[in-house]
Amino acid sequence: MKDFAGKVAFITGGASGAGFGQAKVFSEAGCKIVIADIRQDHLDEALAYFKDKKAEVHIIKLDITDRKAYAAAADEVEKVFGGPPQLLFNTAGVNTFGPAEVSTFEDYDWVMGVCLGGVINGMVTFVPRMIKSGKPGYIATTSSLGGFMGGSTTAPYSAAKAAVNNLMESYYQALKPYNIGVSVLCPGNIRSNIAEAVYTRPKHLEKTGYNVNEKTIDFLRSIHAQGIDPIELANILKKAIENEQLYVLPFPNGQDMLRGIFERVIDSSSPEGMKKQSEEMKKRMEEMAKNPPPAGPYQNFEESGFGQARKDIKWVKPPMRMPPPPPPKK
Repeated sequence: MKDFAGKVAFITGGASGAGFGQAKVFSEAGCKIVIADIRQDHLDEALAYFKDKKAEVHIIKLDITDRKAYAAAADEVEKVFGGPPQLLFNTAGVNTFGPAEVSTFEDYDWVMGVCLGGVINGMVTFVPRMIKSGKPGYIATTSSLGGFMGGSTTAPYSAAKAAVNNLMESYYQALKPYNIGVSVLCPGNIRSNIAEAVYTRPKHLEKTGYNVNEKTIDFLRSIHAQGIDPIELANILKKAIENEQLYVLPFPNGQDMLRGIFERVIDSSSPEGMKKQSEEMKKRMEEMAKNPPPAGPYQNFEESGFGQARKDIKWVKPPMRMPPPPPPKK
Protein backbone atom coordinates (compact mmCIF):
# COMPACT_ATOMS: atom_id res chain seq x y z
CA MET A 1 0.00 0.00 0.00
CA LYS A 2 1.45 3.33 -1.05
CA ASP A 3 -1.50 5.73 -1.05
CA PHE A 4 -2.86 6.59 2.41
CA ALA A 5 -4.94 9.65 1.52
CA GLY A 6 -8.53 9.42 2.75
CA LYS A 7 -8.11 5.98 4.29
CA VAL A 8 -9.44 5.27 7.79
CA ALA A 9 -6.82 4.01 10.25
CA PHE A 10 -7.87 2.38 13.54
CA ILE A 11 -5.02 2.44 16.10
CA THR A 12 -5.15 0.67 19.46
CA GLY A 13 -3.00 2.29 22.13
CA GLY A 14 -3.06 5.29 19.82
CA ALA A 15 -3.12 7.98 22.50
CA SER A 16 0.50 7.60 23.62
CA GLY A 17 3.85 6.01 22.79
CA ALA A 18 4.19 3.97 19.62
CA GLY A 19 0.48 4.27 18.81
CA PHE A 20 0.51 8.06 19.09
CA GLY A 21 3.54 8.15 16.80
CA GLN A 22 1.59 6.11 14.26
CA ALA A 23 -1.41 8.42 14.61
CA LYS A 24 0.79 11.45 13.88
CA VAL A 25 2.63 9.94 10.92
CA PHE A 26 -0.40 8.42 9.20
CA SER A 27 -2.52 11.52 9.84
CA GLU A 28 0.14 13.56 8.05
CA ALA A 29 0.01 10.98 5.24
CA GLY A 30 -3.68 11.81 4.77
CA CYS A 31 -5.45 9.17 6.88
CA LYS A 32 -8.57 9.72 8.95
CA ILE A 33 -7.51 8.50 12.37
CA VAL A 34 -9.44 6.54 14.98
CA ILE A 35 -7.57 6.41 18.28
CA ALA A 36 -8.63 3.65 20.66
CA ASP A 37 -7.09 3.70 24.13
CA ILE A 38 -7.93 2.60 27.66
CA ARG A 39 -6.78 5.84 29.34
CA GLN A 40 -9.14 8.80 29.06
CA ASP A 41 -6.44 11.30 30.07
CA HIS A 42 -4.26 10.16 27.17
CA LEU A 43 -7.24 10.28 24.79
CA ASP A 44 -7.98 13.86 25.84
CA GLU A 45 -4.37 14.89 25.31
CA ALA A 46 -4.22 13.23 21.89
CA LEU A 47 -7.49 14.83 20.79
CA ALA A 48 -6.23 18.28 21.85
CA TYR A 49 -3.06 17.74 19.81
CA PHE A 50 -4.95 16.82 16.65
CA LYS A 51 -7.52 19.60 17.08
CA ASP A 52 -4.66 22.08 16.91
CA LYS A 53 -3.56 20.35 13.69
CA LYS A 54 -7.16 20.47 12.34
CA ALA A 55 -6.79 16.77 11.54
CA GLU A 56 -9.73 14.38 11.16
CA VAL A 57 -9.52 12.26 14.31
CA HIS A 58 -12.09 10.30 16.31
CA ILE A 59 -11.38 8.88 19.78
CA ILE A 60 -12.84 5.80 21.46
CA LYS A 61 -12.18 4.66 25.01
CA LEU A 62 -11.59 0.92 24.65
CA ASP A 63 -10.36 -2.01 26.68
CA ILE A 64 -9.12 -4.28 23.89
CA THR A 65 -9.67 -7.38 26.04
CA ASP A 66 -13.43 -6.66 26.08
CA ARG A 67 -14.87 -8.30 22.96
CA LYS A 68 -18.31 -6.71 23.23
CA ALA A 69 -16.73 -3.28 23.61
CA TYR A 70 -14.47 -4.01 20.63
CA ALA A 71 -17.49 -4.90 18.46
CA ALA A 72 -19.22 -1.70 19.61
CA ALA A 73 -16.08 0.29 18.69
CA ALA A 74 -16.11 -1.27 15.21
CA ASP A 75 -19.78 -0.33 14.82
CA GLU A 76 -18.94 3.22 15.90
CA VAL A 77 -16.21 3.49 13.26
CA GLU A 78 -18.65 2.41 10.56
CA LYS A 79 -21.23 4.90 11.81
CA VAL A 80 -18.75 7.80 11.87
CA PHE A 81 -16.83 7.03 8.67
CA GLY A 82 -19.33 5.01 6.66
CA GLY A 83 -17.44 1.75 6.73
CA PRO A 84 -14.67 -0.26 8.41
CA PRO A 85 -11.08 0.96 8.48
CA GLN A 86 -8.73 0.20 5.62
CA LEU A 87 -5.80 0.27 8.04
CA LEU A 88 -5.74 -1.61 11.35
CA PHE A 89 -2.88 -1.00 13.78
CA ASN A 90 -2.78 -3.47 16.70
CA THR A 91 -0.38 -1.44 18.84
CA ALA A 92 -1.61 -1.46 22.45
CA GLY A 93 0.51 -3.52 24.82
CA VAL A 94 1.46 -3.98 28.47
CA ASN A 95 4.39 -5.51 30.29
CA THR A 96 5.57 -6.45 33.75
CA PHE A 97 8.84 -8.00 34.83
CA GLY A 98 9.77 -10.72 37.30
CA PRO A 99 11.21 -14.23 37.59
CA ALA A 100 9.32 -16.71 35.41
CA GLU A 101 9.16 -19.20 38.27
CA VAL A 102 7.01 -16.91 40.45
CA SER A 103 4.59 -15.86 37.70
CA THR A 104 0.94 -16.12 38.72
CA PHE A 105 -2.07 -17.04 36.61
CA GLU A 106 -3.01 -13.37 36.84
CA ASP A 107 0.36 -12.25 35.45
CA TYR A 108 -0.25 -14.44 32.41
CA ASP A 109 -3.93 -13.54 32.08
CA TRP A 110 -3.20 -9.80 32.14
CA VAL A 111 -0.14 -9.62 29.88
CA MET A 112 -1.23 -12.28 27.40
CA GLY A 113 -4.80 -11.03 27.56
CA VAL A 114 -3.71 -7.63 26.25
CA CYS A 115 -0.67 -8.45 24.12
CA LEU A 116 -2.09 -11.56 22.44
CA GLY A 117 -5.81 -11.57 23.25
CA GLY A 118 -6.16 -7.91 22.29
CA VAL A 119 -4.59 -8.61 18.90
CA ILE A 120 -6.83 -11.62 18.36
CA ASN A 121 -9.86 -9.50 19.24
CA GLY A 122 -8.79 -6.87 16.72
CA MET A 123 -8.32 -9.45 13.97
CA VAL A 124 -11.55 -11.36 14.60
CA THR A 125 -13.53 -8.12 14.91
CA PHE A 126 -12.17 -6.25 11.90
CA VAL A 127 -10.85 -8.74 9.33
CA PRO A 128 -14.28 -10.00 8.16
CA ARG A 129 -15.54 -6.41 7.96
CA MET A 130 -12.48 -5.33 5.97
CA ILE A 131 -12.88 -8.25 3.55
CA LYS A 132 -16.62 -7.63 3.06
CA SER A 133 -15.96 -3.96 2.28
CA GLY A 134 -14.13 -5.10 -0.86
CA LYS A 135 -11.47 -2.42 -0.43
CA PRO A 136 -7.69 -2.98 -0.29
CA GLY A 137 -6.44 -2.86 3.27
CA TYR A 138 -3.46 -3.27 5.55
CA ILE A 139 -2.90 -4.59 9.07
CA ALA A 140 0.19 -3.72 11.10
CA THR A 141 0.71 -5.30 14.51
CA THR A 142 3.35 -4.22 16.99
CA SER A 143 5.17 -7.21 18.43
CA SER A 144 8.71 -7.19 19.81
CA LEU A 145 12.20 -8.47 19.19
CA GLY A 146 11.48 -10.37 22.41
CA GLY A 147 9.01 -12.48 20.46
CA PHE A 148 11.92 -14.34 18.87
CA MET A 149 13.40 -15.48 22.18
CA GLY A 150 12.48 -16.25 25.75
CA GLY A 151 13.48 -14.20 28.76
CA SER A 152 13.87 -15.32 32.37
CA THR A 153 12.04 -12.19 33.61
CA THR A 154 9.66 -11.65 30.66
CA ALA A 155 7.90 -15.01 30.31
CA PRO A 156 4.28 -13.83 29.76
CA TYR A 157 5.34 -11.00 27.44
CA SER A 158 7.79 -13.05 25.38
CA ALA A 159 5.25 -15.88 25.02
CA ALA A 160 2.55 -13.43 23.88
CA LYS A 161 4.81 -11.75 21.35
CA ALA A 162 6.05 -15.08 19.96
CA ALA A 163 2.43 -16.04 19.36
CA VAL A 164 1.73 -12.65 17.75
CA ASN A 165 4.61 -13.12 15.30
CA ASN A 166 3.26 -16.53 14.30
CA LEU A 167 -0.32 -15.26 14.13
CA MET A 168 0.58 -12.39 11.81
CA GLU A 169 2.46 -14.71 9.47
CA SER A 170 -0.68 -16.86 9.27
CA TYR A 171 -2.81 -13.84 8.40
CA TYR A 172 -0.17 -12.61 5.94
CA GLN A 173 -0.72 -15.80 3.95
CA ALA A 174 -4.50 -15.91 4.45
CA LEU A 175 -5.27 -12.31 3.46
CA LYS A 176 -3.26 -12.09 0.23
CA PRO A 177 -6.25 -13.15 -1.93
CA TYR A 178 -8.27 -10.27 -0.46
CA ASN A 179 -5.66 -7.60 -1.22
CA ILE A 180 -5.06 -7.00 2.48
CA GLY A 181 -1.41 -6.79 3.50
CA VAL A 182 0.10 -7.65 6.88
CA SER A 183 3.21 -6.45 8.68
CA VAL A 184 4.50 -7.26 12.15
CA LEU A 185 6.71 -4.63 13.77
CA CYS A 186 9.38 -6.08 16.09
CA PRO A 187 11.09 -3.23 17.96
CA GLY A 188 13.24 -3.30 21.05
CA ASN A 189 12.99 -0.37 23.44
CA ILE A 190 10.48 2.39 22.57
CA ARG A 191 10.20 5.83 24.16
CA SER A 192 6.72 5.24 25.53
CA ASN A 193 4.49 5.12 28.61
CA ILE A 194 4.46 1.32 28.83
CA ALA A 195 6.20 1.63 32.22
CA GLU A 196 2.85 2.90 33.52
CA ALA A 197 0.88 -0.04 32.10
CA VAL A 198 0.50 -1.44 35.61
CA TYR A 199 -1.83 1.50 36.39
CA THR A 200 -4.37 -0.01 33.98
CA ARG A 201 -4.09 -3.55 35.36
CA PRO A 202 -7.59 -4.81 36.26
CA LYS A 203 -8.40 -5.28 39.92
CA HIS A 204 -9.35 -8.94 39.46
CA LEU A 205 -5.92 -9.64 37.90
CA GLU A 206 -3.80 -7.69 40.37
CA LYS A 207 -2.25 -10.73 42.10
CA THR A 208 1.36 -10.91 40.95
CA GLY A 209 4.50 -12.83 41.84
CA TYR A 210 6.67 -9.85 40.86
CA ASN A 211 8.09 -6.94 42.81
CA VAL A 212 6.21 -3.96 41.37
CA ASN A 213 6.17 -0.54 43.03
CA GLU A 214 6.92 3.10 42.26
CA LYS A 215 10.68 2.43 42.33
CA THR A 216 10.44 -0.30 39.71
CA ILE A 217 8.11 1.85 37.61
CA ASP A 218 10.51 4.80 37.79
CA PHE A 219 13.40 2.53 36.80
CA LEU A 220 11.46 1.27 33.80
CA ARG A 221 10.59 4.85 32.83
CA SER A 222 14.32 5.65 32.77
CA ILE A 223 14.94 2.68 30.47
CA HIS A 224 12.17 3.56 28.04
CA ALA A 225 13.37 7.17 27.95
CA GLN A 226 16.39 5.80 26.03
CA GLY A 227 14.22 4.04 23.42
CA ILE A 228 13.53 4.78 19.78
CA ASP A 229 11.38 7.83 19.12
CA PRO A 230 7.77 6.84 18.24
CA ILE A 231 7.75 9.11 15.17
CA GLU A 232 10.92 7.51 13.84
CA LEU A 233 9.45 4.07 14.52
CA ALA A 234 6.19 4.95 12.74
CA ASN A 235 8.08 6.21 9.70
CA ILE A 236 10.01 2.94 9.53
CA LEU A 237 6.70 1.08 9.70
CA LYS A 238 5.16 3.30 6.99
CA LYS A 239 8.00 2.49 4.62
CA ALA A 240 7.61 -1.24 5.37
CA ILE A 241 3.89 -1.02 4.63
CA GLU A 242 4.66 0.70 1.34
CA ASN A 243 6.99 -2.20 0.53
CA GLU A 244 4.50 -4.81 1.85
CA GLN A 245 7.15 -6.25 4.15
CA LEU A 246 6.04 -8.93 6.63
CA TYR A 247 8.65 -8.55 9.40
CA VAL A 248 9.81 -5.05 10.30
CA LEU A 249 13.05 -4.86 12.30
CA PRO A 250 13.74 -1.21 13.20
CA PHE A 251 17.46 -1.67 13.83
CA PRO A 252 20.48 -0.92 11.63
CA ASN A 253 21.69 -4.49 12.25
CA GLY A 254 18.29 -6.17 12.60
CA GLN A 255 19.00 -9.10 10.30
CA ASP A 256 22.31 -9.82 12.04
CA MET A 257 20.52 -9.80 15.39
CA LEU A 258 18.02 -12.35 14.10
CA ARG A 259 20.77 -14.54 12.69
CA GLY A 260 22.39 -14.58 16.12
CA ILE A 261 19.09 -15.56 17.76
CA PHE A 262 18.32 -18.30 15.23
CA GLU A 263 21.89 -19.60 15.40
CA ARG A 264 21.38 -20.09 19.15
CA VAL A 265 18.13 -21.96 18.45
CA ILE A 266 19.90 -24.25 15.98
CA ASP A 267 22.79 -24.81 18.40
CA SER A 268 20.30 -25.68 21.14
CA SER A 269 19.04 -28.63 19.09
CA SER A 270 22.22 -30.69 19.51
CA PRO A 271 24.57 -31.65 22.38
CA GLU A 272 27.52 -30.11 20.52
CA GLY A 273 25.65 -26.90 19.95
CA MET A 274 24.58 -26.72 23.60
CA LYS A 275 28.20 -27.09 24.66
CA LYS A 276 29.21 -24.33 22.25
CA GLN A 277 26.51 -22.01 23.60
CA SER A 278 27.56 -22.74 27.18
CA GLU A 279 31.18 -21.88 26.40
CA GLU A 280 30.18 -18.68 24.61
CA MET A 281 27.97 -17.66 27.51
CA LYS A 282 30.83 -18.22 29.96
CA LYS A 283 33.10 -16.03 27.83
CA ARG A 284 30.51 -13.26 27.66
CA MET A 285 29.99 -13.36 31.43
CA GLU A 286 33.75 -13.13 31.97
CA GLU A 287 33.98 -10.24 29.52
CA MET A 288 31.14 -8.46 31.30
CA ALA A 289 32.92 -8.86 34.63
CA LYS A 290 36.11 -7.36 33.16
CA ASN A 291 34.35 -4.58 31.27
CA PRO A 292 31.05 -3.73 32.94
CA PRO A 293 28.74 -1.55 30.85
CA PRO A 294 28.59 2.16 31.73
CA ALA A 295 26.15 2.98 34.52
CA GLY A 296 23.66 5.01 32.48
CA PRO A 297 20.03 4.30 33.28
CA TYR A 298 20.95 0.85 34.65
CA GLN A 299 22.82 2.24 37.64
CA ASN A 300 19.73 1.89 39.87
CA PHE A 301 18.94 -1.65 38.75
CA GLU A 302 19.67 -3.43 42.04
CA GLU A 303 18.31 -0.66 44.23
CA SER A 304 15.00 -0.49 42.35
CA GLY A 305 14.24 -4.19 42.81
CA PHE A 306 13.23 -4.31 39.17
CA GLY A 307 12.63 -7.78 37.72
CA GLN A 308 12.72 -9.42 41.15
CA ALA A 309 10.19 -11.57 42.98
CA ARG A 310 7.65 -10.18 45.41
CA LYS A 311 9.38 -9.49 48.73
CA ASP A 312 7.45 -12.14 50.65
CA ILE A 313 8.52 -14.92 48.26
CA LYS A 314 11.69 -16.25 49.89
CA TRP A 315 12.47 -19.40 47.87
CA VAL A 316 13.61 -17.65 44.67
CA LYS A 317 17.28 -17.55 43.71
CA PRO A 318 18.71 -14.14 42.76
CA PRO A 319 18.32 -13.45 39.03
CA MET A 320 21.37 -13.92 36.83
CA ARG A 321 22.00 -11.10 34.42
CA MET A 322 22.46 -12.63 31.00
CA PRO A 323 24.41 -10.73 28.36
CA PRO A 324 22.77 -10.76 24.93
CA PRO A 325 24.18 -13.10 22.28
CA PRO A 326 26.53 -11.32 19.86
CA PRO A 327 25.61 -11.08 16.17
CA PRO A 328 27.12 -13.83 14.03
CA LYS A 329 30.52 -13.18 12.50
CA LYS A 330 30.47 -12.18 8.87
